[in-house]
Amino acid sequence: MAPLPGAELVRSSLQLYRYLLRCCRRLPRGPVRQHYRHAIRQSFKVHADEDDPERIQQIIKRAIEDADWVMNK
Repeated sequence: MAPLPGAELVRSSLQLYRYLLRCCRRLPRGPVRQHYRHAIRQSFKVHADEDDPERIQQIIKRAIEDADWVMNK
């Protein structure tokens, strides 16, 4: 089960970024939410120069799986 509806529609890095930030809104306010928002921003910056479409799809798939795990935790 995906953390938010629409996970299957994420196809680009920008869509992934927005999707993950929306997932963060469902987390409790405070340090937990701030931690994950910061981690999302840092990961986006680290992978900003990625240009291999296959690798981008792998990153998107893994990020959605990780978000699912965090939301169910």
